[in-house]
Amino acid sequence: MAYTIDRMIPGSSLDDVDARTRKALADHGFGVLTEIDVAATMKKKLDVEMPAYRILGACNPKMAHQAIGLEPRVGAMLPCNVILREVQGGVEVSAVDPVASMQAIGNDRLKAVAGQVRDLLAKAVAAI
Repeated sequence: MAYTIDRMIPGSSLDDVDARTRKALADHGFGVLTEIDVAATMKKKLDVEMPAYRILGACNPKMAHQAIGLEPRVGAMLPCNVILREVQGGVEVSAVDPVASMQAIGNDRLKAVAGQVRDLLAKAVAAI
């Protein structure tokens, strides 16, 4: 089972795709709660170079509230991470598939919410 929703954005910079991604997420009810510049962290901590790689922690508050109400410890699996990574020819965007990540939790109502979140994330990724 695939665990991400992916899209390649050819000929674009990471910063351009970042702005487009944040707008698409916002248009679909998500906010970005966290941001990790993985390349900068690897340089600082390990003194290694790597292509640009950014993790955005996206959250749809309505859906998160609903999920936490169904399964209080699900917060350990939130927010929904979206990665932006520089690859040959452009930037790849990958969003976690919430249905795949919720497979470990035996709660069918939660899985239904995860399906709704997946649909929203897929629409956001397609809109970038």
